[in-house]
Amino acid sequence: MSSAEEDYNFVFKVVLIGESGVGKTNLLSRFTRNEFNHDSRTTIGVEFSTRTILVGDAVVKAQIWDTAGLERYRAITSAYYRGAVGALVVFDITKHQTYDVVDRWLKELYDHAEASIIVMLVGNKTDLAQAREVPMEEAKMFADNNGLLFVETSALDSTNVEEAFETILKEIFYKVQKQKQRSSQSNTVSLASENPAGMAPAQAERRPCCVAL
Repeated sequence: MSSAEEDYNFVFKVVLIGESGVGKTNLLSRFTRNEFNHDSRTTIGVEFSTRTILVGDAVVKAQIWDTAGLERYRAITSAYYRGAVGALVVFDITKHQTYDVVDRWLKELYDHAEASIIVMLVGNKTDLAQAREVPMEEAKMFADNNGLLFVETSALDSTNVEEAFETILKEIFYKVQKQKQRSSQSNTVSLASENPAGMAPAQAERRPCCVAL
């Protein structure tokens, strides 16, 4: 690994969840490698890719984890969520059934992840707008009512993919900064309550805190 690759200030683990076939794997590959696989097949296991971006003056390394088929078993292991500070709940705008189960995915997420996790609802496959079954206004209202970020994307033509990941990473970063400010103002070092797992500052970034399973 090159020294440039190791030059970052924060590591943020973000998980992708949602029904099989909604495009999670292609969202991951589009953001991290700018690739799209028309023949993408459901696989068993967990995989992740990384990408480093600049947020303000800080270099943030994003570890994006994909469930890659585990959704078929209904319950994803708690290890998948461990250390996650952000989550994208993805549905297919052309299949209402994938939107109908968003509530279940949110429940599973909140059952296993940190309560402070930042969540974005993502309606994917806007390139198939002619086959839309989920009105954007309906999904946006659901997101607003549940305190979620919201965006519609197309992994195929890259629409809003960069914006989706960059937005959630920026929100995580700003939350970390606020927590650090509160911690310094109160002159405490209570990391357990002020700094959720995965939001690793530069001093601790070399430790595999964010990828432990």
